[in-house]
Amino acid sequence: MSSQWEALLKNTGEWQGSFTQISPQGEILGDIPSIVSLTPTADRQTMRQVVTKFQNEQPSELVLEYKSLGKGVLFHDNGAFSQGSIQRAPYSQFGAEFGFINGDRRLRLVELYNKQSQLDSLTLIRERLAGSQTPERPHLSIEQLLGRWQGIATTIYPDWRSPDSYPTKLQLALSSSNELVQDLSFGTKTIKSTGTIRDKQIDFIQGESSVQVLMLPDGASATCPLTIVPRQPFFLEVGWLIDSNLRQRLIRSYDAKGEWVSLTLVIEQKLD
Repeated sequence: MSSQWEALLKNTGEWQGSFTQISPQGEILGDIPSIVSLTPTADRQTMRQVVTKFQNEQPSELVLEYKSLGKGVLFHDNGAFSQGSIQRAPYSQFGAEFGFINGDRRLRLVELYNKQSQLDSLTLIRERLAGSQTPERPHLSIEQLLGRWQGIATTIYPDWRSPDSYPTKLQLALSSSNELVQDLSFGTKTIKSTGTIRDKQIDFIQGESSVQVLMLPDGASATCPLTIVPRQPFFLEVGWLIDSNLRQRLIRSYDAKGEWVSLTLVIEQKLD
């Protein structure tokens, strides 16, 4: 692993895009143009971040400067990251942000829960470096995901233990009743599940909890429980289909006590 600070520096630049508000059902509620600049000092020891939003064409600016990273954030070597709550507590708001970087494009997504532990809102942030003409990806669809995927997962931990790396396999197919059948293997662990497709949404029932997958603009997907069940482990996940046969996923895992335990980056390629 390169240092966390070096991974942060890979996000340096002026990123032009927008903050898109999305309902828990995937409905787009609004879009606010934005410019986010990340500029290190000459010695690269301090990062200055300026977030400018243009709501109703009126700019508002937030300026942050930091020399270290908080306890709730971890970066992977390629600059992908997640930051958010390190502990889920009853009757408190909870959530996390996920970020990917690929050349002159970034994609970030925030998943937030209300005090009743129900999914409350999502914010999709699509960005490109100033001067870039790279187009964004199409809205994610079931058809783009069907097939066999193979990749490598790397798991890093907030307690700084050594990372784990292991192969992944994923097969997605439609059943005769038009449900999505998922066969997933992480190393030696295998999971098979079936999801109900509703337009741009897929619902998986897992025990007491229901996990929802939303297919979003720019090849993005958001996977999370609709309600966080007390005393059960759970995860939040965001995916980005970077190309027709290349996808990255970030998975933020919590244990039965609600403590954040790991961040996994999956880089997978489509075989057929």
